[in-house]
Amino acid sequence: MTDHTVKKNPASIPHSVWPADDLRRAEKEAADSLGITLYELMRRAGEAAFTVARTAYPQSRHWLILCGHVNNGGDGYVVARLALAAGITVTLLATESDKPLPEEATDARQAWLDAAGIIHAADTPWPEGIDLIVDGILGTGLRSAPRDEVAGLIAHANQHAAPIVALDIPSGLVAQTGTTPGAVINADHTVTFIALKPGLLTGKARDVVGTLHHHALGLEGWLAGQETAITRFDASHLAQWLPPRRPTSHKGDHGRLVIIGGDHGTAGAIRMTGEAALRTGAGLVRVLTRRENIAPIVTARPELMVHELTPKALDDSLQWADVVVIGPGLGQETWGKEALRKVENFRHAMLWDADALNLLAINPDKRHNRILTPHPGEAARLLNCSVAEIESDRLHSAQRLVKRYGGVVVLKGAGTVVASESGETGIVDVGNAGMASGGMGDVLSGIIGALLGQKLALYDAACAGCVAHGVAADRLAGHYGTRGMLATDLFDTLRRVVNPKITDVEND
Repeated sequence: MTDHTVKKNPASIPHSVWPADDLRRAEKEAADSLGITLYELMRRAGEAAFTVARTAYPQSRHWLILCGHVNNGGDGYVVARLALAAGITVTLLATESDKPLPEEATDARQAWLDAAGIIHAADTPWPEGIDLIVDGILGTGLRSAPRDEVAGLIAHANQHAAPIVALDIPSGLVAQTGTTPGAVINADHTVTFIALKPGLLTGKARDVVGTLHHHALGLEGWLAGQETAITRFDASHLAQWLPPRRPTSHKGDHGRLVIIGGDHGTAGAIRMTGEAALRTGAGLVRVLTRRENIAPIVTARPELMVHELTPKALDDSLQWADVVVIGPGLGQETWGKEALRKVENFRHAMLWDADALNLLAINPDKRHNRILTPHPGEAARLLNCSVAEIESDRLHSAQRLVKRYGGVVVLKGAGTVVASESGETGIVDVGNAGMASGGMGDVLSGIIGALLGQKLALYDAACAGCVAHGVAADRLAGHYGTRGMLATDLFDTLRRVVNPKITDVEND
C-alpha cells in the first residue's frame, strides 16, 4: 500500500462540505429538480470512478470488484460493467442481506448480468492475478462496526498487494465523523460523489482515504445554489485573508501583541510563540515571562521586547496591547493563575492555549472575544469527558466547546476543526504528520495572535492561522519528509506563506 497522507487536486475538490445526513436528502432533491433519475446518478458515479481507476492504473488487467448490499454496491456493478466492456478481466464478489437491494442498485446489478457478468458469493476464494481492487462494500450510511462477513472482506483487501480504489468513501469510515468503529478499507484512491463529506477530511480520514477525487455528477449548478454550514479551508484562501500591505503602513498598524507564559523550564515555548508572531507580521511583540528567561530569549530573538511578568508590567501591558496570547509554558501554579485572572477581563481579542486551557477547565467561563486552541486532551478536560468521546465526533465536540466557552474554538488534530459562536464551522485541510512534535502548538498560537493584531476577525484569524501553519509544514515535508520536523523549522517557510501570491497558491 502507498503512503496514506491524503492528496488531492485542489482545482477538483470543492470548498463546501455537506453533513452526511443532509447530503443524502439533497441528492434526491437535486436529481428531481434537474429531471435526473437516481439510477442515472449511479451510472455517472460508476463512470467517474472507472475513469479514475483506469487513469491511475492503466496497466491493470484483472479487477476485483467488491459490492455491498447498498447503493455503493450499485456503483460497483457499474464499474464492473464498464471494465468488462474495456476488455479487463473482472471478478465480482457481492454480499447478501435480508433487506432488499435498493432500486437503483438492483438496476445496476441487472445491467451487469445482462452484460454477461457473473456474481460470486462474498466468501468465494480470490483468484490469482488480481492487480486492482474496487471497494463498493459500504456507503455513507455506516453508523457502527461492519459485521463479521464484511470485516473479513475488508481485512482480505487490505492484506492483498493490489491497490484499492474506494467508491464514495472507504468502507468502514463514518461519513459524518471520520471515525472507524471497526474494520476499514485502506484505500489508495477514493472517488467521492456529489459533495464532500466531513468524514473524508477529519478524524481517521488521512489514514485511509489515500488520494481524494471528487465528481459532482452534473449537479454542480444545483450545489452552487445551496448553502452549507461547513467550509474546507486550504492554501487557496490565504490571498483573501492576507492582502498586500499598504506601502505607507507602519508597525503600529500591524498589532501590539502581548504574550504571557514561560514558567520555570519553559522559556522555549514562549520564545517560539513570540518568534512565530513576528514571522507572521505582528508589528510589535512584548513577552512577559520569568526573569531568568529574558536574556536567552532576547539573545535568540532581539526583536522581541521581553520583560519580567510582574503585576505592574502586566497592568501596563494590558493597557498597551491590542491582542493578548496566554498559555504557552504558563504552568498551573500561583504565578500563572494570577496572570490569567487579570487577563480574563481584557476587552480586546485574546487567545488562550496550553495551561490557560487547563486552568479554564477548573474555573470555566464564557467569553466572546477569545480563541481557544485545545488539542483533544485539553478539549476533553474542558468538557469533562474522555479523549475518545472528543474524537468520536470532532465537529460536534468543537461546537460543544463553543457553546460552553464562547468565542472561537480551534480543535487541533488531523483535519483541525474551527467553530464560532455564530455557527461557522471550518475544516482545515492542510498539514501532515511531521507536525506531531513538541512546540507546534506554541507556534500556532503566535501565528493566530499576530493575525488578530492585523485586524482579522476571530474566526478568520483562527482559520487563516491554521492554514498558514499547515501550509508551511506541508512545504517543508515536500522537501525533507515528515520525520524530524521541528516547530522552529517552520519560521522561514512561514514568512513566505503569509506573503501569498496567486502563483504560490496554484502550486500548493
